[in-house]
Amino acid sequence: MKITVFTSNQPRHLSLIESLASIADEVYAIQECNTIFPGQVADFFKRSEVMQEYFSHVLNAEKEIFGRPRFSPLNVKSLSMKLGDLNRLEQDALKPALESDYYIVFGSSFIKGNLCNFLVNQKALNIHMGASPYYRGSSCNFWAVQEGNPDYVGATIHLLTKGLDSGPMLFHALPKPQKITPFVLGMQAVKAAHEGLLSHLKSGTIFDFAPVTQDKSQELKYTRNSDFTDEVASHYLKTAPTSEEVLQSLQSRDLSKFLHPYLG
Repeated sequence: MKITVFTSNQPRHLSLIESLASIADEVYAIQECNTIFPGQVADFFKRSEVMQEYFSHVLNAEKEIFGRPRFSPLNVKSLSMKLGDLNRLEQDALKPALESDYYIVFGSSFIKGNLCNFLVNQKALNIHMGASPYYRGSSCNFWAVQEGNPDYVGATIHLLTKGLDSGPMLFHALPKPQKITPFVLGMQAVKAAHEGLLSHLKSGTIFDFAPVTQDKSQELKYTRNSDFTDEVASHYLKTAPTSEEVLQSLQSRDLSKFLHPYLG
């Protein structure tokens, strides 16, 4: 089995690559790279004291769940580039990676043009870190907690379309109820998404789900990267729920609001 994944270079992305490599003969990993020190280095997010404090918690949580940056397994062929370069790349450069059995998108830039058309035709799978259609856009799980809804923290595995995170949904992946900080909760949602996807890829049941169109009338919030400011991050650091409050919220979660929920 061959799998191609369009992803990034943080430990959580490396973990997905490793997981896919554990069930595939070959994995082609197209990685759009950001700094691995957000908040300290200006990149996708700006550099500031508040961002440095916020992302120190993010990095510690990511390290706890996914470990450190590292090399990929031997059956992985990687192509690295700066975030946003993918849509400038001639498709012929990706030719070996466009002959796979499955195509996964997780943490890449917004894919457009002929490559997008190809992936849509191949029923590519996108991991959206947020519970669609409730939270869409950027940093969805942050905003779920910010708005007092840790029970909506999760991921949506859906078919890729030309729209941003708008494709028909296959299933949701959610963290099991547990007493953890909101930062670790977000990483547990990523882990649940990886585990759920891997389980269905391994068993060959990923396309047994009947795709469900997203109902935009259920949307609670749509956010952009520009919405995540120093003021917002500072407020979050001061008001984030305790581990006990996270547990209580997850225990009261209404699973009927989610599609074929996978708890990981």
